[in-house]
Amino acid sequence: MSGSGPLRVTAAIIRDGEGRVLLARRRPERRQGGRWEFPGGKIEPGETPEACLLRELEEELGLTGGVVGSCVATSVHDDGRGAVELLAYEVRGARGEIVLVDHDAVVWARPDELLGYDMPEADVPIARAIIAAAG
Repeated sequence: MSGSGPLRVTAAIIRDGEGRVLLARRRPERRQGGRWEFPGGKIEPGETPEACLLRELEEELGLTGGVVGSCVATSVHDDGRGAVELLAYEVRGARGEIVLVDHDAVVWARPDELLGYDMPEADVPIARAIIAAAG
């Protein structure tokens, strides 16, 4: 990682009709395998966070047509390899049958259940923001 600032990564907050949030579990062979995360990925050079989210959702889960709302939470975490800035956005209206590519499972979790999942450290402040917003 270069010294030009943190690696910028996006996370999608996708809710179902009951207000549950989509979490995806990283495949065991991947870095931090077996941990649950908000789907998303690294922002490519010249890419907006919104475009990144739509691209990553299609590549990783087969979901298309989502509308990216505002950034609802951010976190910065040094994972020992450098700083990572995680930008979480609400995504509505994503369509399609979920296809697992980089993950081996998905779950819809109520906000009050989020911290019960083993998440990467960068995702924990995002989960806390979702819980706080749910009241």
